[in-house]
This record gives sequence, C-alpha cells and structure tokens, in this order.
Amino acid sequence: MKDLILFFIFSSMLVFCQENFEDKTLSPYFFVKSDDPEIDQVPLKSTKVSVKIAGIIADVTVKQVYKNEGKKAIEAIYVFPASTRAAVYRLKMKIGERTIVAKIKEREEARIIYELARKEGRTASLLEQQRPNVFQMNVANIMPQDIIEVELRYTEIITLEEKIYEFVFPTVVGPRYSNVSEKNAPPSEKWIKSPYFFEKEKPSYTFNLNLTISAGLPIYAVSSPSHKINVNFKNLEMADINLDESEKYGGNRDFILRYKLSGEKIKEGLLLYENGKENFFLLMVQPPERIKEKEIPEREYIFIVDVSGSMYGYPLEISKKTIKEILMDLKPSDKFNILLFAGSSYVLSEKSINATEENIKRAIYLIDEQRGGGGTEILPALKRALSLPKDENLSTTIVILTDGYVTVEREVFQIIRENLNKANLFAFGIGTSVNRFIIEGMARAGMAESFIVTKPEEANEAVEKFKKVVSFPALTDIKVEFNGFDVYDFEPISVPDLFLEKPLCIFGKYRGKPEGIIEIKGINGNGIFKKNINVYEEEPSKANSALPFLWARHKIASLSDYESLERNEKNKSEIIELGLKYNLLTQYTSFIAEDSLVRNKEGISETVNQPLPLPEGVSNYAIGDKCKKIQYTPQPLLSLSESPVANFLQSEHFKEEKKEKEITSTKETQKIQIKILSMNVSDKILEKDIKNIINKSLKSIENCNLKDSYGKINIKIVIEKEGKVKEVIIFNNQMKKEINNCIIDRIKKWDFHTLKNLNLLEIDLTLEIYV
Repeated sequence: MKDLILFFIFSSMLVFCQENFEDKTLSPYFFVKSDDPEIDQVPLKSTKVSVKIAGIIADVTVKQVYKNEGKKAIEAIYVFPASTRAAVYRLKMKIGERTIVAKIKEREEARIIYELARKEGRTASLLEQQRPNVFQMNVANIMPQDIIEVELRYTEIITLEEKIYEFVFPTVVGPRYSNVSEKNAPPSEKWIKSPYFFEKEKPSYTFNLNLTISAGLPIYAVSSPSHKINVNFKNLEMADINLDESEKYGGNRDFILRYKLSGEKIKEGLLLYENGKENFFLLMVQPPERIKEKEIPEREYIFIVDVSGSMYGYPLEISKKTIKEILMDLKPSDKFNILLFAGSSYVLSEKSINATEENIKRAIYLIDEQRGGGGTEILPALKRALSLPKDENLSTTIVILTDGYVTVEREVFQIIRENLNKANLFAFGIGTSVNRFIIEGMARAGMAESFIVTKPEEANEAVEKFKKVVSFPALTDIKVEFNGFDVYDFEPISVPDLFLEKPLCIFGKYRGKPEGIIEIKGINGNGIFKKNINVYEEEPSKANSALPFLWARHKIASLSDYESLERNEKNKSEIIELGLKYNLLTQYTSFIAEDSLVRNKEGISETVNQPLPLPEGVSNYAIGDKCKKIQYTPQPLLSLSESPVANFLQSEHFKEEKKEKEITSTKETQKIQIKILSMNVSDKILEKDIKNIINKSLKSIENCNLKDSYGKINIKIVIEKEGKVKEVIIFNNQMKKEINNCIIDRIKKWDFHTLKNLNLLEIDLTLEIYV
C-alpha cells in the first residue's frame, strides 16, 4: 500500500524537461573552446567602471577593452546588461592614438553603416539595445594584436528606500528562455543564442569598479552586500569606493552599493535645469506616515512560482524560503493559492483557500518537492492566475517569484496593465543577476513594488519588507497639482500608491520662470494629506545637466513598457524622435562609430561571440542538458477532501511514520544547528550586511562542544571601526565556562572589515542552538 501511495505521489508531480525539437528554438549554449589557435574566441579582456554620484544622480562610464591575441581578423560580439533606468548618451571608440566619437542614428541606418564598414575592412563599433537592460556591442575588424577601447556613458537616478540609497551596476546577462524558432527569429532576438561558460567557471575578462560619492550631506555609512570593497572618506560628505583586489573576476554578479546620509530626514525637493531651449524639473517628495493596520482589508495572496531550469538550485531554494516565510505570517482569515510554472503550470487549488495550519502544510509540501527544470512559460501562468475565481470583498495581491530569464517582457507588461483593476502585483527577482527589466517593469505596470533577492540570507529581509509594504501603504489616491508653475510632458501622469519611505518622483518640463506652488494631495490613516512645494525657492543649476537625459529616458521607458503589442508607427516615431533629439540609445536608435581607414584590406574576418559567465548561483540547468522526453498528462484537479495525496499527508499513519523517521534521523546524525533568533545593531544601515557576515561565520562555533548546550544564547559584540571584534560578552549562566570561552574566542576572529563604518558598532545577538 505504501509503495502504491508513493507511486501516486511521484507520478502526480510535474516533471519539467527541456525537449529536443527538430525545429530548434533560440537557446543559449555552453562555450567550448576551438582547437584553432589562430582565432581569439575571448577578445574582451577587461571591463572598467567609473561612477560619480552627486546628490541623487549617478554618472557612469564603462570602458570595455578588446584585444585580438589570435592571428586572424575578428568581429567581436558582446552581450551585456545595464540598469533599467540607464540613459545611455555617449559612445566613443579608441584605436591606438585615434579616438572616434559615435553618432546616434536610427537602428536600421546604424546597422547598414556598420555592415558596410565591416565589409570594407574598416574598424567600427555598433551599440544596440536589445532590451532596456540588455545591450549588444559589435566591434568589426579587430586586427591581430589590436587593442580596441570602447567607452560608453550613461546617467541614472539613485534609488532611495527606507532612508538608504542604493546603486546597482549589473554585470552579466542571465541566459534567457525562448520558445521562438531559431530560423524564424528576427535579427533583434539573435542575442538570446549566446555562449556561456560552465557553472562556477570564472569570467575570462577582469572587472574593476571605482565609485565616488559627493552627497551634499554627511555620509553616515557605506556597504556592499555583493562585493568586497575598500572605502576612503575624503571628508564627511565625500567618499571613494574601490573593489578589493580579490574581486578581479567579480563580474558574474550585480555590484550593489548602499549608503546612508546622516539625519533622520530624507532630503527632498525640486531640481531645475535650463539649457536655453527647454527647461526641465525633477520633483522628489517624501510620503507621510503609513496608515493604521486596522484599516487594511482582508487579503488574498496568489503566488506564481518559477520552477524552470534556470531556477534550479539556490534561486529555487530562496523562492521556497520566501514563500514559506510569507505563508507562516498569514492570518487564518487570509486566503492564498500557489501556481507553479515552467514549460506548463500547476495550481494548488482551483480556488484560493484559507491560510489554516493544514492548508499551509499542504502548500509547503508542494513547494518542497520542486527541483527546477524545463522552459519558462510565464505568459500562460500569469493568464491562468488572473483567471482564477476571486472574492470581490478581498484585496487580491499577486506575487511573482522568478529570475526573469524570458523574452516576452512587453507581453507580460500588457497583461498586467490590462488587469490593474483585478489585483495588485509584486515581483520578486531571485538570483545574483536577475532580469531587472522584467522584474521592475512588472512592478511599474502593476503600479506596485519589486524586490530583488541576490543571496539566501537576503530573503528574510525581502519578506519583511514585502509584508510591511502590503500591510501599510503610506499614501493612496494621490493627486499632484501645479499652481502657477507652467508644466508639460511630465511623468508619471497618474501616481500609484506610495509605500513606506519611498519618495514620489516626477520628471517634467516647464515654460517661463520657475514660480508657483506644487500641491500634493492624498489619503492616509489620518485622513486627507496635503503638502506644498514652493517653486520660486529653487534656482536652475548647471549641475543638473543630466535632467534632459533622465526625462527622455523615463519617457521612453513609459512608451516601451506600456505600448500596445501591435506596434504602431506613431509610437515608434516618437521613440526615434526622442532618441535622436537627446542623443540616447533606444530600441529604435543605435550608436555607430566608424573608422575612415581601411585596416583589413582582404575584408575577411571571423565572427566571435564573447562567452559570458553564468551568474553566480545559477546552475548548468539554466542552459539545459540532454534529457529524456517525459510525457506529462495533466489530471483533473481534486479538492483537498478528494485528493489521495492530501488525505494521505493528513493521515495519522503518515504523521507517525514521518515523526519516527525524523527522530531516527536526528539520533543518527546529531548535527548541531545554530540560527539567529534576533539581532539589534546600533547602525541600522549595516544590519543586513552584518547579518550576512554572522550567518557565514556561525559554523566556526559549531565545534565548541555544544552537544549538551541546546537553547538560547544572548551575546553582545563590540566592533572597532577597522572591522575587528573588540569585545564579546555572553549572557548565559547555564553553559560551561570552557564552552563560553570557546565561543568568545571564535567570535573574536570574525571579520567585519568590509563594513567600513565610521564609529564603534554594537550588536545585541540572540542565537538558538538546536539539533
């Protein structure tokens, strides 16, 4: 009977497998080096990034150095990411002593110019946008021993959440799933078929980054959860940040920098810029306090979980942990449902169920059984989730968890936009190099929030933030009025609800003198909210010269994200006009730099696709492997009471058998486990990074003979500004003295040097030791 039940359970599971079709789809592939020594297959030698942050605006310079160490002329093609908010406004190419500044052209025209230069034997660079966060660089006629330096510049707004500023530099494009036939795919989609190194292989090129912050206010703390950094404070308001030497090949995960300015009040206000032809403004306003919890209606949560091949391993494990944390915090009156998707989809229940203990156990069992495999068919999954029957009296929230490795971003945005009245939508991006375009785009389309989780230890914080956001909106029904301030072409036209301490940002243009009052109205827990900004108190400044680029980029993003799937010429023409007028890279405009000298007289060259590293934490399953084709026939979904699996899981026999196995397993292994129950840090901005360090360091105290020391331990740790542990005090009189001394000795060896805080740091830590 037991064997029969187990057979039923496993035969009922979804099995996702990449199928081998005769008509091959666009797919990334593993890089295998050729035996031909005359062709340099890895021409990109280094990427150097220089970032200058002034106030809330970042100006970024990226230098890519190519060298042909082979004996044949080559054309190098390199696919790389950028921020979804990046306004790319300049490109230049350096060949020896000659520097060529690129021109912005319509995409088709730029491609024609490039192909002509390539065929004629002239060196040329072409920069195209394949997605708002995916670029492709083509460099033609790199001769043997040539060193070609391509430099691009972009600007963007620094994001600010909960009084913490965050700058992100994406480093690698994750492999994308596509079900489009390779032979029928348009040229703009060919980049999807990119070569990748195998899992854990380091990049073939070096990565270096230098960042300067000129904050205008004292900098309270600086940290990076992604890379080891060295911080040098020039003064209270300026800091230089460099990557540590150990990060020489750290280009396989997004670089993330967080910093906090002194004072509890977030800087807000109005930035103005005039160039003689047009006037631009940027308004940033801090929202009020959040509304009261008792005013929040009962909610329904629908989780859409990506279990495709690229989620195999750590990304899927983070998704499991994230959902479990959210489920365990739901009220019994809340309802929920779970939809799993890869090549097909599976739903926990045809109708949302109450968040009872039994239902949550059932959901967790389903989640725990997932391993990851197959394609990423997100569109059918999203449609299915939106079509599930809903209770009109409930506030529905859809939560999508994925790495975003798909190519149907705009179709997804369109579906969300068309269903704004049905549900709020929050997107969790899981992985070290997620497709931020689709994650942030889904949130924009749904006028909600996005969350990025790059490490397992960040999941708890993301979950806590999510719970705060959905539970406590700060301002709803927002209206912005410009009284006496003649504005036009401003974005966004309609303002979504604001959550927590994320400020309201509005870009726009104005006519005449900067005067009048901007009035912001809304509703919070105290009733009507109102705030006035006096325009005449601000002066236009040349330091705000990035505003035209940022405004145009924001306008283009709106057009690109929300345009109809049937592209019309009016929409395309508007994007082209913006790109050409403001010298910006767009989906319809490209940068082209061409040399006038014919350097490859034969006009013959080999095309080389620069291989990319798999993002850290992403397994080889993201590319796919040969596997047997498994036929899966969906069965009619059964209710909880009808399901043999559910009935078996709830049976006393199963519970007793499971309990007996757990006890036996515990007795056999007796593995000591240590986890953080609570933590209080004197510097809140560093709390996340400190928790990451402690979680990684806990193993060092497992060997302190803790076998008979189960329970809670309260510890106080004092850290010096150099990152060394100065003092450790344990408040636990029940442990033996030698165990206390061992733990103290191990903790004093913990290394916090990457924090670079200005003052002494105190940590109050509660640990739990268990088997």
